[in-house]
Amino acid sequence: MFYCGFLPNFGLLQNIFLQMRKKIGTQQLIAYILLIAFAAPVLVFIFQKCKGDSSNSEAREIMEAHNRQQQNNKQTTATSFYKEGELDFLDTNGKLTKKISIEFAATEEKRSQGLMYRQSLGENEGMLFIFDKEEPQSFWMRNTYITLDLIYVNANKEIVNIAKMATPQSEAQILSEKPAQYVLEVNGGFCDRYQIKAGDKVQWITQTTQ
Repeated sequence: MFYCGFLPNFGLLQNIFLQMRKKIGTQQLIAYILLIAFAAPVLVFIFQKCKGDSSNSEAREIMEAHNRQQQNNKQTTATSFYKEGELDFLDTNGKLTKKISIEFAATEEKRSQGLMYRQSLGENEGMLFIFDKEEPQSFWMRNTYITLDLIYVNANKEIVNIAKMATPQSEAQILSEKPAQYVLEVNGGFCDRYQIKAGDKVQWITQTTQ
């Protein structure tokens, strides 16, 4: 049997034991004692489990609140465009058709952030995503408020596919369809306005700090 701190002394416990034995018999009393002895650890486990689940629930609520706060912080601190270079569009004959300013997304953190939470993008501005190797690429528009054209470019800097007018905040996958090492995001409708098409090429320079 298990120890209960509220029992005053062993004499009282002995009296209770003797009275119960007279009423229900020794064998049945022993059975009750064994039942209590086996049930006690189970009850303690259930109590601790419920307490743990409650703590885990509180921890989840705290984590969810923290994540919401982080998202709000991202929304309020979304940066405006920062020019880091210039990019030229060249037609299949090598003729310059359009020049824009670009911001680079060359790190995992920058690529993950992309243009999320931006409220606007200039007509002659874009973001160039740079990956380590040429392979099929997949983008989405989660937390992106601007309609975009996504221009997929291979390792030879040739445009292999253009996804036009991507829907803001959509979580649908936007596939490159062909391997690409670079992805350029510009305002929706840009490619139609300037006759940018698959087969054209791009080239860019990094802006040097004065």
